[in-house]
Amino acid sequence: MKNIVVLGSTGSIGVSALDVIKNLGPNFKVLAITANKNTKLFLEQVKTFAPLYAVVYDKESYKQVKPEMPKTTKLLEPEIESLNFLSALPEADLIINGLVGSIGFTPLISAIKAGKTIALANKEPIVMAGATIMQECQRWNATILPVDSEPSAVFQCLENVDSRSYHKAQGVSKILLTASGGPFFKYQGSLDEVTPEQALKHPRWKMGKKITVDSATLMNKGFETIEIMHLFNLTLEKVKIVIHPQSIVHSAVEYEDGSILADLSNPDMRLPIQYAITYPQRLPSPVNKLTLLEMAHLDFYEPDFSRFPCLALMFDAIKKGGAYPAVVNGADEVAVAAFLEGRILFTDIAKVISYVVNLFKPTAGPLTLHGAAEINEWAKITAEESIKTLSFKKENI
Repeated sequence: MKNIVVLGSTGSIGVSALDVIKNLGPNFKVLAITANKNTKLFLEQVKTFAPLYAVVYDKESYKQVKPEMPKTTKLLEPEIESLNFLSALPEADLIINGLVGSIGFTPLISAIKAGKTIALANKEPIVMAGATIMQECQRWNATILPVDSEPSAVFQCLENVDSRSYHKAQGVSKILLTASGGPFFKYQGSLDEVTPEQALKHPRWKMGKKITVDSATLMNKGFETIEIMHLFNLTLEKVKIVIHPQSIVHSAVEYEDGSILADLSNPDMRLPIQYAITYPQRLPSPVNKLTLLEMAHLDFYEPDFSRFPCLALMFDAIKKGGAYPAVVNGADEVAVAAFLEGRILFTDIAKVISYVVNLFKPTAGPLTLHGAAEINEWAKITAEESIKTLSFKKENI
């Protein structure tokens, strides 16, 4: 029996994870789930999976669901401490962190300090303080298994990598990190004019709003670059981003001898999620198998850093090191939300991030977990102030 906690159960990762768990059968038990505002789906999940614990983080939504909760499920208070508590449950064998944004930071740390195995889809904590987080994993004997399709593909293609060894990638020449290119890879018009609705129409993947916009700006590839650098002990020079519109090759590893091992499958998040849940086993999945004979061709292109400046901003932050990735992360979180709310243009996302980065004054010394959280919060506040006071206005369209 494997007891599983699903943080963010009503998001795209959480829904897919629960579908996988249901398909796997009675040896996989949902111990706890958490949601934010989607009360209808949350209550359906409670009824279907009968978790012992649950959290609804939004306070108004919490008030709505509390009278509807069955006695067999304990609804915890709508506080970050409740998420931290569930992340460290002694009886939990696996924590699936499908939260969105920096809210997933302290639950991840709680899981690490409890020595848990964590299936991580929430990239932002690794972006904020990847090196320190990996040190904490070693200290507490915790394991992080990547959930996103591309980092999972890298993990699966690396030879002789133990999930607890803290992933010394041996003999690797280059990681080929693929990206679909998002909805605007071949867009002919001005990116100033694109709407949130257009940005949310991803050509291959069905994901949450934040990650879908990050995919449209290619910021998500910057996040994944940091993630695989820290998970597999790689330098930036060993990571090459490749635009692959079909999303069949989920990433590849090029070895020193010239061999390339690639992970291919239909673009369905349930497959990498299931691999993290059942690791190191491989069990039958609900995903349709890929038929190579039916594929006409596979295309690969170089990314355009000038057309998608968010990716360039993250690469520059990686090169600067220290707290700079945390600054970019916090500013991006606020800028994406502002774009989705119609307060800024799509192209203003990069402008907001650049403005905040230019204001940041780094301090000497190693980056602590507390320091990373504070800097991320500073970046969020500064980004919001810049949107309110500078020329990032919807009426500029």
